[in-house]
Amino acid sequence: MAFTGRAALLAALGSVPVGVWGPGWAGLLAVDGSLALACALDAALAAPVRRLVLERSGDASVRLGDTADVTLTITNPSRRPLRAQLRDAWPPSSWQAGTEIAASRHRVTVPPGERRRVTTRLRPTRRGDRQADRVTIRSFGPLGLFSRQGAHRVPWTVRVLPPFTSRKHLPSRLARLRELDGRTSVLQRGEGTEFDSLREYIPGDDTRSIDWRATARQSAVAVRTWRPERDRHILLVLDTGRTSAGRVGDVPRLDAAMDAALLLGALASRAGDRVDLLAYDRRLRALVQGRTARDVLPSLVEAMAAVEPALVETDARGLTAAALRTAPRRSLVVLLTTLDAAPVEEGLLPVLPRLTQRHTVLVASVADPHVAAMARARGNTDAVYEAAAAARAQAERDRTAEQLRRHGVTVVDAAPDDLAPALADAYLALKAAGRL
Repeated sequence: MAFTGRAALLAALGSVPVGVWGPGWAGLLAVDGSLALACALDAALAAPVRRLVLERSGDASVRLGDTADVTLTITNPSRRPLRAQLRDAWPPSSWQAGTEIAASRHRVTVPPGERRRVTTRLRPTRRGDRQADRVTIRSFGPLGLFSRQGAHRVPWTVRVLPPFTSRKHLPSRLARLRELDGRTSVLQRGEGTEFDSLREYIPGDDTRSIDWRATARQSAVAVRTWRPERDRHILLVLDTGRTSAGRVGDVPRLDAAMDAALLLGALASRAGDRVDLLAYDRRLRALVQGRTARDVLPSLVEAMAAVEPALVETDARGLTAAALRTAPRRSLVVLLTTLDAAPVEEGLLPVLPRLTQRHTVLVASVADPHVAAMARARGNTDAVYEAAAAARAQAERDRTAEQLRRHGVTVVDAAPDDLAPALADAYLALKAAGRL
């Protein structure tokens, strides 16, 4: 229970005439006694907070950057009307900075025996689960002099999913996939290594595609058509160790890697390949296996939503063992990790042969565009030193990538905005070359 600002204002205004015309205890008691009696009556007429019944409904998931509406239903079972201010508390990352006060506070009036709904609009700024905290209600009497206050716990969780901003690149890569599959109107052979069908020879066809045995059995020259391999296994491996927590621009490296993995997963599932996901640092963080082409993308998004970087060094041996267990047969293993020299040379390179002898390995890494900008900077002494440091860092990164390539690994190193399309292009190139 608490006095309101209105009660304090009336007490101050009432003390003015007492001090001017009749200072003394009798005047103060007359004013304050009347005010205290009014406050007691106001408190008695205020609706009880503890007896209120609160329920939640609304959105249970939202993509990062979008809004989620969570509705709170307040039922007033008492015989007194509820006039209240309400605070619906959520974690600070549930709103843009500076907007949480206006978004979380509501005024509500509920007549006796009725219910009302208020909606809290969330706009999360981070992935993961956002859980509702207490709902604090301050109930006022009809005079607005006194209030009752209490809190209710009304559980609700909103899962914030990865935004999948690289979705815009999917149509162009699907068009390239259809071209590889030989389904476009362009008069060219579909690239690939799996035999598809026989058709009549057309001038301009590659003579190496002529099937002489089939030609001997019919009157026309027959050529073989090919298509990219299908029903291959793609294993997406997210390194969630300490290097994934570093921020490049406005987002962590892990978020950029997730966006690239989602684009590749969507593309590979459309190509008829099976896609699994493994997130690992020193223990398994997420695992998606055995999903159909229709379910793979929602499953990947749901699994990635709650994965956060761990501030520990990644156990490369454990990661390799987990990948080999998840992909017992020949697969394309896409490892989204860092190209920093120390983690690769001390962790990944010693165990890399275990992967490459069984699988085709592709390593994708998020490059910092600020380093490239520093390497181009000139004009003063500080800029020259920064350019030298950036050039040295880039040289170490290139040397690390070359070490991986010598082990037969395909390396993709690109800025956050370019990583997803570059990784999709590398996948299509491997498929066209028959290396999956």
